[in-house]
Amino acid sequence: MNKEPSADTQAAVRTLDIVKSGLNRRYRAERRFRFYGLSAIVLSILFLALLFASIVGKGYSAFWQTEIKLDVFFDPAVLQKEALINADYPALIKAAVQNLFPEVDGRQDRRLLNALISTGAGYQLRGMVLKDPGIVGRTVSVWVAADDEVDMTLKGHFRRDVPEAERRMSDKQLAWLDRLTAEGRVERNLNTTFLSGGDSREPELAGIWGAVVGSAFTLVITLALSFPIGVAAAVYLEEFAGKNRWTDLIEVNINNLAAVPSIVFGLLGLAVFLNFFGLPRSAPLVGGLVLTLMTLPTIIIASRSALQAVPPSIREAALGVGASRMQMVVHHVLPLALPGMLTGTIIGMARALGESAPLLMIGMVAFIADIPHGVTDPATVLPVQIYLWADSPERAFVEKTSAAIMVLLTFLVVMNAGAIVLRKRFERRW
Repeated sequence: MNKEPSADTQAAVRTLDIVKSGLNRRYRAERRFRFYGLSAIVLSILFLALLFASIVGKGYSAFWQTEIKLDVFFDPAVLQKEALINADYPALIKAAVQNLFPEVDGRQDRRLLNALISTGAGYQLRGMVLKDPGIVGRTVSVWVAADDEVDMTLKGHFRRDVPEAERRMSDKQLAWLDRLTAEGRVERNLNTTFLSGGDSREPELAGIWGAVVGSAFTLVITLALSFPIGVAAAVYLEEFAGKNRWTDLIEVNINNLAAVPSIVFGLLGLAVFLNFFGLPRSAPLVGGLVLTLMTLPTIIIASRSALQAVPPSIREAALGVGASRMQMVVHHVLPLALPGMLTGTIIGMARALGESAPLLMIGMVAFIADIPHGVTDPATVLPVQIYLWADSPERAFVEKTSAAIMVLLTFLVVMNAGAIVLRKRFERRW
């Protein structure tokens, strides 16, 4: 005869079923959570890849420049030896172009023909003559930069199969350009001007070297001021300052300053460094001072975290063998905390490199064509240069903007990679 389960057994079975049901729900919830997390990561990587692909797709062509070969006769009648620097070099360019197309007549057609060549070609000839005055009186084959509209057309950014009224270049200009191409006088070469020149109103003459040098000067000033001051403040607050109302107030303010919008520091720099102290506008010196104020809270917080990560036994052992408190900090604690401090500093510098809002407030948005040679010379920085080019109407500045973003991202990746390498190289596990 079958015996029915007891009440205790039935209760245990029901409890086990409830537990299994709850476990199944939790397992399903865990699988859904993992799926959502993995989906978020994949989407983030996808959007990031699309962003990089868009930037690279628009900007890679800026590293190449269309050039046209001209046979230039350095006419002694135009190049007077006593005034080589102020001679009419554009006249030499126009004469060389006219020799290639002697059949072109009429002022309008000649203007269209000369428009194929960049207005900066004259400066190139001047540089050649000043470097070697012996070429005066000779005919030399010179590769000069083409106009930005020619460059954009040959790169495929301007369509040629639309009516003439909808194109930037006329039918005559396209015919002349095709003829030059058939004669082997058109090439696409490395755009050295973009990598070695300063800013320009003409897209084919604009370069990023001035902004790179300005960024370098600004970051040197920022690093020279923010690192020692930030580390010293962190050491004092963590190792020497007593725990009282004043230190608590300082800590709260440091944490709050780390979250202040960067443009507020620009307003502070405008009021203090420019209006009160009278320092030069648009100078890397002022930019470095403003960025120092902005990065100090980040460096102090990172340095304090690195000091807190050092085990108390290190301090106790140093004090136990007779070291003073200063010797304990300098010889034992700081060397162990330095990798974390350097990592935080590099991350803070990377943030400073990408900032533009505070620098706009101190005048670094000005058009600067010359390469700065010191921290007090007028200069701009890469983020501001990108802002200026993005606001320009010419199509050629679109690729310049994307190429400058590529350069800026390269610097940021290198700096963050350096922070990771430093952390991995010097990190100690306790």
